[in-house]
Amino acid sequence: MAGISVIPYFYCMFNSLLNWRTVLAVIAIAIVTGTIFYSNHLAKKIAAEEKIKIEQWAAATKDIADPNITEINLAIKIQTENSKDIPMIQTNEKDSIMDHRNLDSTEIKRNRSYLADKLDEFKKLNNPIIWQNPLDSLQTNKVFYGESSLLKQVRYYPIVQLFIVTLFIIITLIAITTRNKSTQNQVWAGMAKETAHQMGTPLTSLQGWVEMLKETPGMEKIVPEISKDVDRLKLVSDRFGKIGSTPQLELNDIIVQVESMIAYIKRRSPGSVSFGINSYGESEVKAMINGPLFDWVIENLLKNGLDAMEGKGTIQVNIKNETAQVIVDVIDSGKGISKQNISKVFKPGFTTKKRGWGLGLTLCKRIIEQYHNGELFVKQSEPGKGTTFRIVLRK
Repeated sequence: MAGISVIPYFYCMFNSLLNWRTVLAVIAIAIVTGTIFYSNHLAKKIAAEEKIKIEQWAAATKDIADPNITEINLAIKIQTENSKDIPMIQTNEKDSIMDHRNLDSTEIKRNRSYLADKLDEFKKLNNPIIWQNPLDSLQTNKVFYGESSLLKQVRYYPIVQLFIVTLFIIITLIAITTRNKSTQNQVWAGMAKETAHQMGTPLTSLQGWVEMLKETPGMEKIVPEISKDVDRLKLVSDRFGKIGSTPQLELNDIIVQVESMIAYIKRRSPGSVSFGINSYGESEVKAMINGPLFDWVIENLLKNGLDAMEGKGTIQVNIKNETAQVIVDVIDSGKGISKQNISKVFKPGFTTKKRGWGLGLTLCKRIIEQYHNGELFVKQSEPGKGTTFRIVLRK
């Protein structure tokens, strides 16, 4: 029974590992590994054939130089055919260069050390072919040789293929990521619009009930508060309705927008939390924004600051007017964000709260970057000291 219970565990683990990224990586590794092994096999085979060619060339050269051999047509043919592509340098027993083949003549004229450098290179690549001069038994010549262009191509082919496979994988990942983002955007837009649509009917009904309550005696104090909540629900519905569509941007005063949201949050926060705004002496800072959506971002950042402080601390909003952009910093004195979580705070579903969906900051980032062509990021955060969120708006 114990053995049977283990099988589903390994099966689930295998399925979790066997996703499309893993399969793609395994296929790529298999292709490149197979190519490397086969290319090495071909390279060794070509290198062995080239060695035989050089040995045959050396033997043919020896026969041509031998006065006792009169029939040298075959030797001349071998010497001609076998020295077409393989670079070689012929030296005496003291490694003084006597002759060379298939080397860059222009580089030889331009660079005096070219032949010596090539000789050192050939010595490292292959052992020389040694033969004795038939006219002088004391003279021993050596033939040092390098790699032909074909052999070099075979050696470098795996690198080229690795580059191509890597490029293919990168393009595939970009395409899949783009498609997933597009699908995600459609889901976000669909959910937002459906939420706004579903809220429309009860909101209309609530507005009707509010009008009726206005005419009911004794409801004078209650109706205004209910009206505020209904207006708030209308604002939320309007915000959701704008997600997924192209919002209209207008030139608005950022200071006024921020002040109104601070006033709204301040009324709903403990008295032990202080709020401040610094516009660096500017009485007006304008930028192209969509008012309701921008307010939503500021509201979310202020609420995050409140949650991080757990009822006590300060929230400061700095608004800086620059030549080409407006910078809004929302600074709280809360518990801060750990380094490992800074990169996760804008991901859907990530939250450190006991209650919450982890969608607020994701929506904020989408609103600023997608709809306002701006930036939203964590400028600074230190555990125990607080966090600074920065919004950058283009003018």
